[in-house]
Amino acid sequence: MSDVIFLSDVRLSFPHIAEPQRTVSETTGKERVSYNADFIMAPNHSGFAQFWAKYNEMMVAKFKEHAAAVMNIIQTDRKLRGFGQGAEKVSIHTHLQYDGYADNVFITAGSDRMPQMIQADGSPVDPANTMACNQLARRFYGGCRVNAAVKPWVQQNKHGNGFRCDLVAVQFFKDDVAFGEGAPDVTGMFGTVAAPVGPSAGGQAAPAMPWMTPPATQMPAPPFGAPVAPALPSFFGGR
Repeated sequence: MSDVIFLSDVRLSFPHIAEPQRTVSETTGKERVSYNADFIMAPNHSGFAQFWAKYNEMMVAKFKEHAAAVMNIIQTDRKLRGFGQGAEKVSIHTHLQYDGYADNVFITAGSDRMPQMIQADGSPVDPANTMACNQLARRFYGGCRVNAAVKPWVQQNKHGNGFRCDLVAVQFFKDDVAFGEGAPDVTGMFGTVAAPVGPSAGGQAAPAMPWMTPPATQMPAPPFGAPVAPALPSFFGGR
């Protein structure tokens, strides 16, 4: 079985395809650049079934008799894996589930290099052709349907054991309802704006409103002669 999994007709979410996501590590202060996205599909999607079989195969090959224990740890910690159930995708701000994830599963894939962007005829765009890449990338929005190639791999390093996916390639498949609320419909709320008439149209300043100009008042004389400025603390220094 090939290590590369083909996902056909899945919904794209949180895409960073042509422009990478940039994050700064809180511990090291280093910037991490990642091209990544979520791919959402039904639990019975053939691509997810192939992915799940590969997950089991690779974990058993890596951890042998300890595979079940390691997989249990990974599956109970969202940060250790690049897949999950839609119910896990909840906004930390609204506490609501993100659009498109309900009753579905997802695979998260990423890479430090821009993935191959595949054109409608199946041919890849030359990554050196920045204009062509950016033009095609405009079609990848959250909610559209794509075909994607991802490559699972087992993480075993100082950060612990986990299971990740490299983002190899992505191809626009067809449009769908975009995720998010979008701009509110304000049709009918605004009427025609009439052209200004009169002196104010010529650039003359409008007269001040009565409450904008306070009445002139005479300040009372200090009761003990002229006020003395307080001495500044020594730490201000002098010039």
